[in-house]
Amino acid sequence: MIHFPLGKVLLQIAPWPPLTAEICYNASVNQLPLFDEADTPPCVRSVAPSPIHQALARKLPKNLFLGCSSWSFPGWEGLVYKGRGTRTELGRHGLAAYAAHPLLTSVGIDRTYYAPLSAAEFADYREAVPEAFRFLVKAHQLCTMAYFKSPTGQSTENPSFLDPSYARDEVVGPYAEGLKQKAGVLVFQFPPQSIAAMGGRDGFTDKLHVFLEGLPSGPSYATEIRNPELLTPRYFEALSDTSASHCFNVHPTMPPLPEQRQLAASSPGSRGAAVVVRWMLRRDRGYEMAREEFAPFNRLVDEDATSRRQIADAIRAAPSRQPVFVIVNNKAEGSAPLTVFRLAEYLADSQ
Repeated sequence: MIHFPLGKVLLQIAPWPPLTAEICYNASVNQLPLFDEADTPPCVRSVAPSPIHQALARKLPKNLFLGCSSWSFPGWEGLVYKGRGTRTELGRHGLAAYAAHPLLTSVGIDRTYYAPLSAAEFADYREAVPEAFRFLVKAHQLCTMAYFKSPTGQSTENPSFLDPSYARDEVVGPYAEGLKQKAGVLVFQFPPQSIAAMGGRDGFTDKLHVFLEGLPSGPSYATEIRNPELLTPRYFEALSDTSASHCFNVHPTMPPLPEQRQLAASSPGSRGAAVVVRWMLRRDRGYEMAREEFAPFNRLVDEDATSRRQIADAIRAAPSRQPVFVIVNNKAEGSAPLTVFRLAEYLADSQ
């Protein structure tokens, strides 16, 4: 087994695409380890939930977990937080206040994509949230990147790509031990990359099948694809065979959600342990454009009624006992909490 110390992963091996200053900032600051809640700044307090939101929460299916892709945005003052904390203050202390909102019953943890967390760090997150809260966690990128590209353009094969032993020891073990019953789903996100380097379409699927079979039983797993040509019947069969889920994503690089659902439904056999949706970015925008247009993420700038309806359809189609996770990015419509609230309203009104 090859171990990569954190410093070497981020400083000596440049992943493809190369880590930018913004990505490194988000990885280290956006969701910092929690400190003693007794030291929580006064500005990091939860807003009093409105009677409307409390009533909506009671109407939603018990198997539905709604949330945002992080919690550390100062612009959420008045929506989630009473005061306007800094990104650092919210990253360190804001999770408990975020999780106190009746409609925010899940959250995405992205920093784990850039470096694994220890069981103790996961336990800090677990202890900050209510019993019914569940986490969606991204697996470390060493599991899902076939190669790395240096700043000079030279490619280096990643020996931990789809290595179940690395994932088991460095990713799944700490995740399951630290989050325990509040572990919702562990997502293996495969960024856009050379399909040839991944082993070709069929070769990748075969490797993925072996990888998923080699993971510990118990946790729920999902895979998120960013190369649409990999969404083959063989891919969905590999997921069915291993009870893993396809992470449906609303993203410009991927087919529309109904098309992804149709492809998944065409695969015979069992379904994954959960329905997982990540609502990230509408088809006519890039991340940088959306960030500039939507910041500070305190209002709905450009509502996407089509995606809202399609996600609601996916929620309703899920079996009543199957967990459903919908994680929203600020760049979907302008403000992730407001998107969650509007989705909850839509679900309640259309029952």
